[in-house]
Amino acid sequence: MDQVLSLPGQKYHLMKKKILLIEDDELDIISVQRALKKIELSHELITAYNGVDALEQLLGKSGKTLMNPLPDIILLDINMPKMNGIEFLNILRKTKELKHIKVFVMTTSLQESDRKATESLGVSKYLTKPLNFNDNNKNPDSMENFVQFQLVNILREDNIES
Repeated sequence: MDQVLSLPGQKYHLMKKKILLIEDDELDIISVQRALKKIELSHELITAYNGVDALEQLLGKSGKTLMNPLPDIILLDINMPKMNGIEFLNILRKTKELKHIKVFVMTTSLQESDRKATESLGVSKYLTKPLNFNDNNKNPDSMENFVQFQLVNILREDNIES
């Protein structure tokens, strides 16, 4: 089912998107959920809390139902327990059934080594999430605005028909 996303001076026809969010921070998960509601995108959002959980869902392992259809887009954090984003990407890109999925990294990591590692593994974009450095906590409002803006751009880039 097509949906029209209107931005100033532009319209995009979007099909319902299946998005896999791999994120261990509950506030960031909430920010993505709110941002998706604000842009009124027809979507299905699936959440995994680390790379192990995501692979189990994607491949239907450890008692989890096989994800079918596969997600159109993966939003991936890097710093997570059990299996971080780079480890996840290594496995994803080596798995025939999964290696085609577009991955967008959304992380607080400013490490150049993380950026280079993810770029070498074919991510579509590396986005650095905002922080509020005054009290060393994430600012939920700035995070939500960041996610909303970035999701519009990601979905516009991923759009089949514009």
